[in-house]
Amino acid sequence: MSGGGGVSIKSDDKKDEKPAAAMLPLKPTASPSSMETQSGGGYVKTNKQRRKRNCKICVCFSILLFLLIFIVILILAFTLFKPKRPVTTIDSISVDRLRASVNPLLLKVLLNLTLNVDLSLKNPNRVGFSYGSTSAHLNYRGQLIGEAPLAASRIAPRSTHPLNLTLTLMADRLLSESELLSDVMAGVIPLNTFVKVSGKVSVLKIFKIKVQSSSSCDLNISVSDRNVTSQHCKYSTKL
Repeated sequence: MSGGGGVSIKSDDKKDEKPAAAMLPLKPTASPSSMETQSGGGYVKTNKQRRKRNCKICVCFSILLFLLIFIVILILAFTLFKPKRPVTTIDSISVDRLRASVNPLLLKVLLNLTLNVDLSLKNPNRVGFSYGSTSAHLNYRGQLIGEAPLAASRIAPRSTHPLNLTLTLMADRLLSESELLSDVMAGVIPLNTFVKVSGKVSVLKIFKIKVQSSSSCDLNISVSDRNVTSQHCKYSTKL
């Protein structure tokens, strides 16, 4: 109580004062910029994974496509385009010129002989056959006595290429043949013609297969009639 009739009420500070609430530490919140960075990094990573996966799919598809094409080509090469052996055939042999005389003193034979040989090269393949230059040989008892060049050429698919060759005897190669005298006196000269052609068959312009064709003919020539009295030919082809 104080003077002057005024009433003052003193509150008990200690009684009415409430304790302050304890301040809890705030959790740091992610800033918008950091969230954008994280989401952007995830997007890039996903894009890279997709690219790698697409790349692997493309590579696998390309390999499978290549294998499929290769298998198809291989099947065609050995079925529809399977290489066949070209055939060399001697169609006819004729005597163009024959002069034979015997020198009894020297026991020497003078022989002048020219043969016309008609042959054909048949290509049964569906693709062209190319062969290199070669020669046709004329043989007497295993000895080469004449030859004619055969130029390189190409035979179209499934076609036959005719050739005409002239084989002329090289007289100087018969000077040492003692059997020739007895053959001329007997009236029959045994000869042999031989032709070998080597080339390649190109299948689909990818596979090149070597082929070889040859023909060998044994024939007897009559000295008096000046013609071929007998002819027997053998043919051989191989890949």
